[in-house]
Amino acid sequence: MRVIGLLLALLFVAPAAQAGVSPDCTFDGFPLHGKVQVVTAYPDVKVQVVHAFPDLKVHVVDAFPDKCGEWKMVDAFPDVKIQFVDAFPDVKIQFVDAFPGLP
Repeated sequence: MRVIGLLLALLFVAPAAQAGVSPDCTFDGFPLHGKVQVVTAYPDVKVQVVHAFPDLKVHVVDAFPDKCGEWKMVDAFPDVKIQFVDAFPDVKIQFVDAFPGLP
């Protein structure tokens, strides 16, 4: 009985791993809207493009990327740097033409 209580205490005290996108549209403190630069090394967030069950729906815009999931792709001075990966992503995204944000 004591072992079960100790295990439960460890589960509640141990820090939770960052899982997906937080409700304020950030990942680990990095915004998931705004100016985004694609890099091949040292990203802020590793991203995998999926066609179903994304963590975030992304709409690429030309101006005013103010809402959650709106990205303006830039080559310099980004708000966040991302790297596209095929496995072990931090965030799974789906590109959409309308209604970006949290699913």
